[in-house]
Amino acid sequence: MACPYFHPAAEEFVDAPGWHPLGDAHRGCCQANPCEPFQPSDLMLRDLCNLGYAAQQCPRFPAHADADAVRFTVARDDGGVIGLYYVAEKNHLPQSHGPLEYSRAAGAFTLAHADAILQWQAEAYLASYLRRQPNAS
Repeated sequence: MACPYFHPAAEEFVDAPGWHPLGDAHRGCCQANPCEPFQPSDLMLRDLCNLGYAAQQCPRFPAHADADAVRFTVARDDGGVIGLYYVAEKNHLPQSHGPLEYSRAAGAFTLAHADAILQWQAEAYLASYLRRQPNAS
């Protein structure tokens, strides 16, 4: 579950062994205050941004945020279309959820999310999935 304010950088990773909600531990920036993007340290990236649930530990996390973590899963992969599903959580409870869809033929999301940060995270998650299972169906 990544922090809902974390904008992962494509193809830029931080050294953090183990399982990661976006598939890889990404470098990126904090968008908690969009007027003041912030570059977190590698420690923050590893322990907070990439893992979510940082509300009590991160000084930049907004006090009245709607969610404190976002998770993704591949719901289906029929070879041509990859269906993702996201859940935004607060205190480990779902707050919003929905489908996203990626077309392999178009090389693009055909059903994307309106929230740019959530969409960037979905793209990072999908890129990790495609690196690990390029021909899954």
